[in-house]
Amino acid sequence: MTASLREIKVYTTFPHRCSYLEGEEATTLFVDPRQKLSQELYTQLSLLGFRRSGDHVYRPHCARCSACIASRVRVNEFEPSRTQRRISRRNADLRVELSDSILDDEAYNLYRYYIESRHADGDMYPPERDQYESFLNDGLGCARYYRFYQGNRLVAVTVADAMLDGFAAIYSFFDPDQPKRSLGTEAVLLQIREAKSKGLPFVYLGYWIDGCRKMSYKSRFTPLELFVDGQWQQHKTEQTETPDTTAVVSLLDPSLD
Repeated sequence: MTASLREIKVYTTFPHRCSYLEGEEATTLFVDPRQKLSQELYTQLSLLGFRRSGDHVYRPHCARCSACIASRVRVNEFEPSRTQRRISRRNADLRVELSDSILDDEAYNLYRYYIESRHADGDMYPPERDQYESFLNDGLGCARYYRFYQGNRLVAVTVADAMLDGFAAIYSFFDPDQPKRSLGTEAVLLQIREAKSKGLPFVYLGYWIDGCRKMSYKSRFTPLELFVDGQWQQHKTEQTETPDTTAVVSLLDPSLD
């Protein structure tokens, strides 16, 4: 552990209701938000299972549960499944633009419609502009905002942090009226392609939670590694094809992850 890591102060939240597992209580370990983090230090923290939400870099620190496990895709060994290749072909007509921010009305209106349509039972409902901007800000100066356009119509946005060893998937939202496009899956595939083009070995997908349907999509991106007992280990799973009509799970559910 480097001296810079040793000097970081971390705090824990009070126990609160878990957003993923019913009946469980969660506690979060987070880095002092006054601590200025470099891209190198952010990368080192990600290697230890941390991720970012707005200005906060955190990881689960629950007393009775260890279900939330950091996950990442090994980019160089990733081979899209038949279904994933079909999804990419289906979205080949979309134009992808990289923008400096998503503080404009166009992006926010899509986010608001997405939350109202897909996550009315979640922690981010009802959507609020201040919460949206604080959650998806460029807190560490390394955020990338990818916009997907169908003609002149914005249909999806994905937010990813660029680190020294890859991308960290922060959040994606998309037009809920176009389920056949599987835009949530396409957002992950875009980040894998971007990482590969830049010679970066990983895409961090946040926390994989066994038994949580909202997080099950992550096992479709293989080879997947999980941070278990202080080490990154390959997740042993059989990748199965899913029907084209399967509803897409959002990249991240409304909560810290």
